[in-house]
Amino acid sequence: MDANNEQYERYKRQVPLPGFGKEGQEKLSRAKVLVVGAGGLGCPVIQYLAAAGIGTIGIIDGDRVELSNLHRQVLYAMDDIGHLKAAVAAGKVRKVNPQIDCREYPFIITNKNALALIGDYDIVVDCTDNFVSRYILADACRLLDKPLVFAAVFQFEGQVAVFNMPAANGQKSSYRDLFPEPPDAASAPDCNIAGVLGVLPGIIGMLQATEVIKIITSIGETLSGKLLNYDIRSLNNIIIELDRRKQQTGPVTREEFESMDYEWFCGSSSIPGIDKVALTEMLAIPNTIAIDVREMNESPEASFPHRRIPLSAFNQLPDLSGFDNIIVFCQGGTRSVKAAGMLKEKQGTEINIFHLLGGLTAYNQD
Repeated sequence: MDANNEQYERYKRQVPLPGFGKEGQEKLSRAKVLVVGAGGLGCPVIQYLAAAGIGTIGIIDGDRVELSNLHRQVLYAMDDIGHLKAAVAAGKVRKVNPQIDCREYPFIITNKNALALIGDYDIVVDCTDNFVSRYILADACRLLDKPLVFAAVFQFEGQVAVFNMPAANGQKSSYRDLFPEPPDAASAPDCNIAGVLGVLPGIIGMLQATEVIKIITSIGETLSGKLLNYDIRSLNNIIIELDRRKQQTGPVTREEFESMDYEWFCGSSSIPGIDKVALTEMLAIPNTIAIDVREMNESPEASFPHRRIPLSAFNQLPDLSGFDNIIVFCQGGTRSVKAAGMLKEKQGTEINIFHLLGGLTAYNQD
């Protein structure tokens, strides 16, 4: 079978679709899509984009296949256990559709390599499972003006959205419009802790693949500026309009992006956290200070002795070398982790640094 006949046979079920045609298929063949994460979401995304005829697919994942993956990551089999997901996924894609260019990147995405990797692609698909990677992708795509197809799953529910692409009103939304700051780990546990029904990431991943195809071929209406929430138990879905924040957060230059510590920002740090009891005990120790890193207009005021230095002013910190212990806190416990990391970077190991778990919210509830 010659190349033209094979091309016709492979795609003859989608080319006749109204508004699609040969032009739509040619658009897919010229498109370059980067899939970050080859797990529960990434497996269906990779399979369906390859089957649809995306010309170039990049796969980023530094993990290896494990037995616990197989209940939801149906691209893999028992023989794949122990092998790199990116390599296994790319190999299977090439068998399914040898006409496409499939590139494998067997490592994790970071703010040091993201801009170079994403720059080669037209669309990025976020199939990751952690906030560090999500913020890195969101910020990198915003800086490079690349559409980002996002999804997340939790137990029986999934979410899908399209960021950094003009909506009907012409505005572009960002992942930071949805989450200006990372949720704390307790309120957003991953599937290793909370669990996930195996079919859910398959459904949500297929929705991601659908959004990619719609963006490339200009058929239908995308989820740009919207968030789809899908509940597999009832099959109910809700689409929420996202509000574009007037003041965009996050790095605004490549230099800021590459120098930002996303681990600190997302709370993946080694800074010890303390509760209300430990805070009270520590404040009785000489040369100990508590610092409120909320902005000056935020309330309520903390009832214990403290000093307010907003996180936004941390680039001009006063000299704190006279203290032996510093406890930072905010409203919910997220900004304090970032502030603690910045303090540790500046002060080194000469001062003991802690953050208040759950912030003032948890303190007042206790």
